[in-house]
Amino acid sequence: MTTASTFSARLAALWLLATILGPVQAAPPPPAAFFDAPAISGAALSPDGQLLAMRVRTKDSRPRLAVIDLQTMKPTVVADMRDADIGHFEWVNSKRLVYSLDIELTGPSEADLAHGLFAVNHDGSGFRQLVDATNAFAKSDPLRGVQPLPYRTYLLRGAAAQNSDDVFVVSPDEFSRKTVGFIRLQKLNTLTGRSTEVDAPPHSNEWLIDSQGRLRATVSQRDNREAVHLADASGAWRKVAEVDAVTGPFLKPRFIAPDGQIYVEAPHGDKTALFTLDAASGKPADKPVAASKDFDLHPSFVVGRDKLLGLRYTVDGEVTQWLDPALQALQNKIDALLPSTANRISVARTGSSPFVLIEARSDVQPLVIHVYNTETDKLTRVGASRPGIDPRQMGQMDFVRIKARDGLELPAYLTLPPGGVAKNLPMVVLVHGGPWARGTDWGWDAEVQFLASRGYAVLQPEFRGSTGFGSKHFEAGFKQWGGAMQHDLADAARWAIAQGIADPKRICIAGASYGGYATLMGLAQEPELFRCGINWVGVTDIKLMYDVGWSDLSDEWKRYGMPRLIGDPTGDAAMLKAVSPLENAARIKQPLLMAYGAWDLRVPIVHGEK
Repeated sequence: MTTASTFSARLAALWLLATILGPVQAAPPPPAAFFDAPAISGAALSPDGQLLAMRVRTKDSRPRLAVIDLQTMKPTVVADMRDADIGHFEWVNSKRLVYSLDIELTGPSEADLAHGLFAVNHDGSGFRQLVDATNAFAKSDPLRGVQPLPYRTYLLRGAAAQNSDDVFVVSPDEFSRKTVGFIRLQKLNTLTGRSTEVDAPPHSNEWLIDSQGRLRATVSQRDNREAVHLADASGAWRKVAEVDAVTGPFLKPRFIAPDGQIYVEAPHGDKTALFTLDAASGKPADKPVAASKDFDLHPSFVVGRDKLLGLRYTVDGEVTQWLDPALQALQNKIDALLPSTANRISVARTGSSPFVLIEARSDVQPLVIHVYNTETDKLTRVGASRPGIDPRQMGQMDFVRIKARDGLELPAYLTLPPGGVAKNLPMVVLVHGGPWARGTDWGWDAEVQFLASRGYAVLQPEFRGSTGFGSKHFEAGFKQWGGAMQHDLADAARWAIAQGIADPKRICIAGASYGGYATLMGLAQEPELFRCGINWVGVTDIKLMYDVGWSDLSDEWKRYGMPRLIGDPTGDAAMLKAVSPLENAARIKQPLLMAYGAWDLRVPIVHGEK
């Protein structure tokens, strides 16, 4: 149920906390330092390691795309849109990039706007629009050449072959708020704009492409069944696994290494781990390549010089498991140079460039970009995402484990305000949306650090039903909205009281989407524990999720997913009524702020109006 919310609503909510619970620290950074668009919001090394692309913003500009020549450190702005922000970008090859627009929809008149897709060379030449950014009725003259693809066409991220001018895009043949039908996969040439359809099993919605640009594996979904398909050397497809799309157990193709080895995520006891796949049998290996007894692993893959160099995944925070000893030695060297941050290293995929991209961050430090030259041992700071943030004024975040009343262990993140005071603090229990998602990991967060800088402890429980902590933790949340999931939040707050961290009379509960729902139920069920609440775009009645016709919840999800994870509207009607904030509204007596979006399709405004 995660949904977007506006900056103004979130800032108003957080500022309200500062007035309700009282200021603590003098002269913290102003709100703009936390919530303005960052100065740098993405960086990517070119495949040959000679150029660095970044999304940058100055005080008077929208985010734009710039490329730095690492030999001279000279920057060139290659894409700058007057009426839109540059959104996602990536390298097609060592000389060419693709990018989309970052569109914020604020009303029905903008419903036909889309992200589009554009290509440009590293020096700003060779611009071409590849996908329409509007659903315009009148198209340009076809005699002028190849026309952009329809606006409901999207880049398949990370699927460029890196040795051609091609990328892959997907577009649904049938698309509505409730239905995505057959999805077409196309190879798109970024120079000519011409595309060709790629053969794939029907109803595929995930695609795995090898380093030569060949489609090798897909995942399809239809009628609550999820299937994995592999292509043989001749291009013929065969189905190797099929499971329940809601509960699994899942087999997910994740990556095809340069040597052709397929890597998959699969169950490993209670957790998800990474395995190699035997393509002939369609079965994962007996032993995992990467596994954790405490966390599900969903790695990304570090490739360079035509081999797999490492695996990057999140446990309590992000780590890199290097498979190459030289890269592990380089990591150790850079960590010694930058001991106060976690340092993500990216190297050239091809060639022998000496330049290494370093993305440095921590719980108190927003992203800082460095470039390291392995030949000269020179470390160059390129820029910071939020130069107005002083790490000394931020609060440290720790990963903790809390026992729920029934004995279930609850992972949680606790952030304390700067200054060393950790007793009898005002506290915010910040509830993540989803709810079938992982709420956070260790690192700097604008909302959390804004509150910490104003003197609050912030507790972020990974209540049962959260993902990333094993199937038992996930399944313990089935049909527990307003029940054990809600109890977990109260138990976490009481743990903080018992530790002497939280003042029992100054605890607020806040969150968006499911977090907004939990805020309302927290105030209704625990008025002595939670003294105020902030609900933005929260579900106020579970029945409305089934009944409101203009939400974007699919009929398939309502038929298969929601009855099993939340509750059946007929068989569980009494339970759903008992845990409806709308039915319990009269019990809410504490100060409450609610914020909704007029055109929100995930949680329509009727939830707030009722």
